[in-house]
Amino acid sequence: METGSSGLGDGAGPAAPLVKWGRDLSRAFQYYLDRSTPHTLGRWLGTVAVFMAYALRVFYLQGFYIVTYGLGIYIINLLIGFLSPLVDPETEVHGDGPSLPTRGSDEFKPFMRRLPEFKFWYAMTKAFVVAFVMTFFSAFDVPVFWPILLCYWMVLFFLTMKRQILHMIKYKYIPLNLGKQKYSGKKAKSGTD
Repeated sequence: METGSSGLGDGAGPAAPLVKWGRDLSRAFQYYLDRSTPHTLGRWLGTVAVFMAYALRVFYLQGFYIVTYGLGIYIINLLIGFLSPLVDPETEVHGDGPSLPTRGSDEFKPFMRRLPEFKFWYAMTKAFVVAFVMTFFSAFDVPVFWPILLCYWMVLFFLTMKRQILHMIKYKYIPLNLGKQKYSGKKAKSGTD
């Protein structure tokens, strides 16, 4: 009987190369994901390309409407997180955290999203890729009358966005970043000098 390693748990089993390969693949993916962070336009153009590939595949196959409906509901959910503030003024108990200004005399505080742009992009892109892969399995192609799903999704989108816009108006915030604020210098006095 040998007095060495028993072969159990020493990492020399047949699965060790697979684990190392998976770890290396994960690192490489994270590296390229990190490198893509500052390239917002390029990332979104890639997502539009993935969306177009998915839309063309669904159009060509004339099916997978349930998958598309589920994808649409998920996108609405992501959009709500993207348009919502990190701290909701309705539920806030005026703690020490960041908050939206509610009066004109309040200090300017930048809008902080519940779902940051990068995570919004990443989740949406993953959703399109997963939906695209699902179109290769006939088990997900449930026959439905798609116009009803489309109408229901449009009503759901309208009601959700109406509620979100009313929330924005009530608490006076704009979730879109319209560029960096620039100092314009002292404004000239109106009147004659």
